Amino acid sequence: MTAATTCGALTIKGAMPPAYQQILTVEAADFIAELVRAFRPRLKDLLQARQSRQAQFDAGALPDFLPQTAAIRQGDWQVAALPKDLQDRRVEITGPVDRKMIINALNADVKVFMADFEDSQTPSWDGVIEGQINLRDANLGTISYTDPQSGKHYALNDNPALLIARVRGLHLWEKHIELDGEQVPGGLVDFALYFFHNYQTRMQKGTGVYYYVPKLQSHLEAKWWDDIFRHTEQKFAVAIGTIRATVLIETLPAAFEMDEILYMMKDHIAALNCGRWDYIFSYIKTLNNHPDRILPDRQVVTMHKPFLNAYSRLLVKTCHKRGALAMGGMAAFIPAKDPAANAAILERVTADKELEARNGHDGTWVAHPGLAATANGVFAQYLTDKPNQLHISRAEDAPITAAELLAPCDGERTEAGMRTNIRVALQYLAAWISGKGCVPIYGLMEDAATAEISRTSIWQWIKHGKSLSNGKLITKTLFASFLEEEAKVVLAEVGSEVWQSQNFDRAQALLLEITTADQLVDFLTLPAYQLLD
Repeated sequence: MTAATTCGALTIKGAMPPAYQQILTVEAADFIAELVRAFRPRLKDLLQARQSRQAQFDAGALPDFLPQTAAIRQGDWQVAALPKDLQDRRVEITGPVDRKMIINALNADVKVFMADFEDSQTPSWDGVIEGQINLRDANLGTISYTDPQSGKHYALNDNPALLIARVRGLHLWEKHIELDGEQVPGGLVDFALYFFHNYQTRMQKGTGVYYYVPKLQSHLEAKWWDDIFRHTEQKFAVAIGTIRATVLIETLPAAFEMDEILYMMKDHIAALNCGRWDYIFSYIKTLNNHPDRILPDRQVVTMHKPFLNAYSRLLVKTCHKRGALAMGGMAAFIPAKDPAANAAILERVTADKELEARNGHDGTWVAHPGLAATANGVFAQYLTDKPNQLHISRAEDAPITAAELLAPCDGERTEAGMRTNIRVALQYLAAWISGKGCVPIYGLMEDAATAEISRTSIWQWIKHGKSLSNGKLITKTLFASFLEEEAKVVLAEVGSEVWQSQNFDRAQALLLEITTADQLVDFLTLPAYQLLD
């Protein structure tokens, strides 16, 4: 364990080599401390409000549109006009703040790169601080990388993609930094360091400081972020709206508060995004105590399912009414070397992106540069000569009801699906606690959301005594035996050397613990974080 040091008002419990001291300067540390003292108390209240609300859902209530904010939903208002460089976001690529990956993503044939401190990044101390170094260098245009194995050199091309940073969710704390004897919010660390080190560089280039904000559950949480943005702009004497955020609608409660979230952030919001994998996870988690809302195999819960299609259409309608962009979800496929297999992948990506574009989305996400051309081709057909689809209002649509957003989902629970979920969750967890938050598994680029869906769906099947389609009752004992068997399959796939070096034993124990717990564990990253240095 590294000895604690002080930096300004902060206590640092991670290593501080010279390069890290360029990021955690006294001035930057004092800015973090200022934000934490001003906003940590409210954050604790917001997290407690989440627990209280979940208790209501567990007791039988269902999410619904809020009567107390009806005036906002019915009002005639717009968000602030979009900056020019945020008007065309037809294809965005996402990935962790790894140096080589940042360069490849910024060079991809996309409009935007979302550099991720959240679901595709393990928040190890080195990962968090080196990520800030990498983004500083990317904004300066000086970022480069030479692969120590191959000797291949990576550098930025001309006209790289627009960079947007995604900060950690409100539930994640940074255990390596303390203020006044308590841990500080991870998202505030990510936000403050990124703003502090990059706002001048970006403003000199005629752009703003742009963020993705994940996993909000209410408009009051959006207001918390908006107040942080406003505080920061006033402190550094920059114009209101220099900071712009895209909020992921990836929790079920937030789907009922889209208008309110836009309203609370109307000077700072640019778009809402369909974070659909986390949204499926949140549907399971929010409704975990409702036996009539149990999802089938993860593999069949696609955007064609009524509850997901309603969410996509409502997001488009809400955003476009208010002048914000409506971003679509992730294509997580990885291109295959086999031409026939790759053609099948691109066909599925095309169908997915056509559904989004038809619904009126302004852009979409890909996880791999090899999918960019396909996604660009689809959106080019729908956008024609326009930068976005703000002209598609969906105003003639029938109102989307709470019943549609909560509609039960048909489909089977198969043994093959359950076993696949176990293997994917095991491999992802092992990678995460070994420092990799973005992992190719069985042809898909997986992040934390996939593992969350996998383990929570099995937990819910166990809780409600569901059976597989072959008649097997899903119990803790059945899960434990499947986990043992699938662990052997994974061991054979990865080999004993990888198994030992990548914490598979610890991952297996953690997966067993959280999937068979009597109480649903909110986020697997919380217990997994305790296993990280």
